[in-house]
Amino acid sequence: MSALAVRGLRKSYGTAEVVGGVDLEVAPGECFGLLGPNGAGKTTTLKLCLGLIEPDAGAIELLGEPVPRRAREARRRVGVVPQFDNLDPDFSVEENLIVYGRYFGIAPQDIAGRIPQLLDFAGLVGREDAKIMTLSGGMKRRLTLARALVNDPQLVFMDEPTTGLDPQARHLIWERLRRLTQEGKTLVLTTHFMEEAERLCHRLAIMDRGRVIAEGSPRALIAEHIEPQVLEVHGPGYESWMERAHTLAPRVERVGDTVYCYGEDIEPALKTVSGELSYLHRAASLEDVFLKLTGRDLRD
Repeated sequence: MSALAVRGLRKSYGTAEVVGGVDLEVAPGECFGLLGPNGAGKTTTLKLCLGLIEPDAGAIELLGEPVPRRAREARRRVGVVPQFDNLDPDFSVEENLIVYGRYFGIAPQDIAGRIPQLLDFAGLVGREDAKIMTLSGGMKRRLTLARALVNDPQLVFMDEPTTGLDPQARHLIWERLRRLTQEGKTLVLTTHFMEEAERLCHRLAIMDRGRVIAEGSPRALIAEHIEPQVLEVHGPGYESWMERAHTLAPRVERVGDTVYCYGEDIEPALKTVSGELSYLHRAASLEDVFLKLTGRDLRD
């Protein structure tokens, strides 16, 4: 049985179709990523899957329960990490965990028994009496993640779990999320960090304008949609160099003052980089796939 199965999901607001016929399936124990530019429909899709808003069409099954009809029953076995921390500033670290556990009807003694493990998971041992306003951004995010585990969920939804964090905090949360999948929990996350998706996700779907436009493992998507080698060139004289690059690489793009060359073998183009030009020669990444499929224009 799938942890999450979505078929033909649609949602419109007025004349604007936000989710247009989405199909998804997430296996138990899998980390599944949902990627897309701003306005692609990712957050709306998560809300639909949780039964927080009603779909216009389609079928959703969450942990074997039909949603939205039995969303409340399904959510008892689900954890949610929202895009923005919504911890209660009037309560301490421990009190935030206790109050949240009560929403699930967990007995006080059971909540108390789980708190040491949750504090250890969040790296907040010894900070249980600390007020929320005294915590760093990384600490708050780890506490929000730990809070989502109060009910020992089978599946955890996370909406951009590391946005706004410094690299150290981000890497620590990545380690915690990998630990959850090793314990057999299912994760569904949205993110704008392509490196995060590459590191954490077993499979992912890329959404754009309310539709899934690609799906598969990060490695499979890179192999299917992008040339394996990339050369980035910038600096004085990049425009004249770009004219020559068109004859040396199969695909050349300019973004701002940077030229991107893609190909199976870009050594011929690399050998011509000289003078004040700077360059980076690297393997293709998930970000290259994302930009190729969704475009490089800014989204509001």
